[in-house]
Amino acid sequence: MQALYAQLLVGLINGSFYALLSLGLAVIFGMLNIINFAHGALYMMGAFCAYFLLSLLGIGYWWALLIAPITVGIFGMILERTMLQWLSGLDHLYGLLLTFGLALIIQGVFQNYFGSSGLPYAIPDELKGGMNLGFMFLPIYRGWVVVFSLVVCLATWYLIERTRLGAYLRAATENPTLVRAFGINVPRMITLTYGLGVGLAALAGVLSAPINQVRPLMGENIIIVVFAVVVIGGMGSIMGSIITGFALGLIEGLTKYFYPEASNTVVFVLMVLVLLVKPTGLTGRAA
Repeated sequence: MQALYAQLLVGLINGSFYALLSLGLAVIFGMLNIINFAHGALYMMGAFCAYFLLSLLGIGYWWALLIAPITVGIFGMILERTMLQWLSGLDHLYGLLLTFGLALIIQGVFQNYFGSSGLPYAIPDELKGGMNLGFMFLPIYRGWVVVFSLVVCLATWYLIERTRLGAYLRAATENPTLVRAFGINVPRMITLTYGLGVGLAALAGVLSAPINQVRPLMGENIIIVVFAVVVIGGMGSIMGSIITGFALGLIEGLTKYFYPEASNTVVFVLMVLVLLVKPTGLTGRAA
């Protein structure tokens, strides 16, 4: 049973990263209709930003949770202003190809300077150690990642679905002409939305750094799984991405315990089954 609980914990940790990353993808696709394949590279940039803050400036983990997402978010907004905005109204394929190319460039630059090996990033002193729950030993940092990710996901959902700012964001993408008539700067809203989605990816990178180390290719494998999570939850569905991210992390953990050989493919098998039954995803709506 201890092995089962350990795999469930690993599944929850992975689910936290899946949820944060797929949430950022859902925000960008749902609001801007851009399939952002550079998301994994931006997740990696968040981890490297935290590493640089610590190694070069002596700024620790807690400040990195704030500074890294803002820094990478600003970088994402520059990308949106200089490149992605020109794809507005075009087929999704153009955005996919552009962001895929950006991902290859970003990963190539980091790999050229830092190689493929991992760089260590220390767990903050406040979150070291663990708790004995009786049925298992829970590392404090891993518990913190799960709780903090859930809070951030729910706060983002509330911001977009239940606040006036979120209403402006949704209106700006659905009927930009009408929103402009109310004096709202639509291009700025779109840029800020892309920055928010990218910032969520960078935040996931900071959370991941003490667990998975900081590597130039750390986003390469996870982004494929995250795209499957978004498709299963429903493209552009905020709550669907959150629920599906955590649920698939747990399913992956259970699969590693009961049938380890299928643990790397179970997410994609589920994606195929969901698409056969409901092509719009579990919570998606037909266009």
